[in-house]
Amino acid sequence: MRGADIVTTCTADKALARVLLDAQVEPGMHINGIGGDCPGKTELDPAILERADVFVEYTPQTRIEGEIQQMDADFPVTELWQVIQGQAPGRASEEQITLFDSVGFAIEDFSALRFLRDDVAGTGYVSSLDLVAEPDDPKDLFGMVAALAPVG
Repeated sequence: MRGADIVTTCTADKALARVLLDAQVEPGMHINGIGGDCPGKTELDPAILERADVFVEYTPQTRIEGEIQQMDADFPVTELWQVIQGQAPGRASEEQITLFDSVGFAIEDFSALRFLRDDVAGTGYVSSLDLVAEPDDPKDLFGMVAALAPVG
């Protein structure tokens, strides 16, 4: 991890794990703690959280499922919308350690995808894919599995 500007952890094991240790984190790093989150599942050394400024999507959900579940109930966090609205600072210095403790928040994912879609509309970065299957019998969940040709 040494020398990295951004470190992203992404695990799904439902255990209190330590895949990133405090000794691996240097001043100025940004950490994205993502993955399959649930109560009892963590991946960061709690000492990292003590050193970092922690940003979350939605505090009540993150306190149950995110990395901050291992911290006291009054552990300070900043919600991402507060930074976007200018109500709270984001990164304040090159030496600051920042952590995005993401647990997945559907409206945020939808908004980001919609923004990206609108931003690249009409550019060469767009390819349309039809991902909606149209089976002959919608009640036959396996009817298309045995098809010899791709769905077209």
